[in-house]
Amino acid sequence: MAVADYDFHLFDLDGTLVDAEWSYTRAVFDRVGDRLGRRFSDREARVLWHGLGGPRGDTLREMGVDPDAFWSAFHGVEDPVARAESTYLHDDAGRLLDRVDDAGGPTGLVTHCQRFLAEPVLDRVDLDDRFDAVVCCTDETGWKPDPDPIELAMRELGVDPRADRGYYVGDGESDVGAAWNAGLDAVHVERVGHEDRGRCVLGDRRVSRLDELVGPT
Repeated sequence: MAVADYDFHLFDLDGTLVDAEWSYTRAVFDRVGDRLGRRFSDREARVLWHGLGGPRGDTLREMGVDPDAFWSAFHGVEDPVARAESTYLHDDAGRLLDRVDDAGGPTGLVTHCQRFLAEPVLDRVDLDDRFDAVVCCTDETGWKPDPDPIELAMRELGVDPRADRGYYVGDGESDVGAAWNAGLDAVHVERVGHEDRGRCVLGDRRVSRLDELVGPT
């Protein structure tokens, strides 16, 4: 598959288009740990940040951490300015987005990153005007792998997967599940490696770099 074969394009944000420097991630989990009264190891921080263990709620419960308490603490300690300053755009993501612009068709973003963080991040990496729809998942919109946030983005884009061909690109199992549940092709980009993830994530297309989707130029 190549992006030019599709009528519309949907992307995840963190771990797919952008990533944060490890020093920021480590500092966030230190502050979350202080609030919850337990320390998160480097491995636990990476697993939770990248969703390596599958759905984070299940992973947290396996760690003995209440998911509601964790997310309340997590969002309470994140600093939008520090998050944005520590975030970088993957070079292969920039190349793919340029190709998407050339291919045409509406483009959307569906992310678990909360809007108070997503907006400064998008501004920092010059992506704030690249998307026709931005959906930040909440309890109201639903959470991936449920199709609801993907379907909301498609409504905002004015597309219908029964008539228009689309795909969703993400770095986690929940992204693939959300794409399939919404009737889209699923692309999984493996940023951390199968060995570190501990499993292989399936998809209609599996890539290690997003510019593998550029196709002939």
